[in-house]
Amino acid sequence: MADSEEKPDRAVFRVLIHGTVDDVWTELTRTDRPQGAMFNSRMDTTGVEPGGQLRMRTPNGKYTSVSGHFIEVQKPVRLSHTMRFTDQDDPECTVIYQLQEVEEGVEVTLTVENIPVGTKSDSNLRRGGAFIVSNLKAIIETGKPTLGARMLYLLFKVMGPLTPKRCASVHWPLRQS
Repeated sequence: MADSEEKPDRAVFRVLIHGTVDDVWTELTRTDRPQGAMFNSRMDTTGVEPGGQLRMRTPNGKYTSVSGHFIEVQKPVRLSHTMRFTDQDDPECTVIYQLQEVEEGVEVTLTVENIPVGTKSDSNLRRGGAFIVSNLKAIIETGKPTLGARMLYLLFKVMGPLTPKRCASVHWPLRQS
């Protein structure tokens, strides 16, 4: 669901979700269990607030796939944070979720800015954006990710031992301020 606003270092994804803005916000910010829309990663954070650090970890917490910090938190309509993949040396980009209540439910716009063009992260971010919005929709509307996502999560579990050592969570701690 890429948008026409796409530029070399920016990608925009939109989806209409039949649900409430509070349900979408809760799913985007949950820390109590893995986020089905976020590749089944569990968010660890020092706080969902500007400056709060975030790490997206495997369900067992052993590996960390994403590191970043929150930039803007306007509950329940706007959330932005930096992120970088821990298995890449690419620079951070910025992820922005904008939620807007509409008659049919919630329009979610996911914008990724400052994408390091031509990198592996670039490719992963563009594919990942479409995956995230489609699974966020499925979770809010049906209570579970798409069948394809659930199959992918089984593969992740089996392939876990092959995760690069640099992604071990011990290398990506949350620093308390």
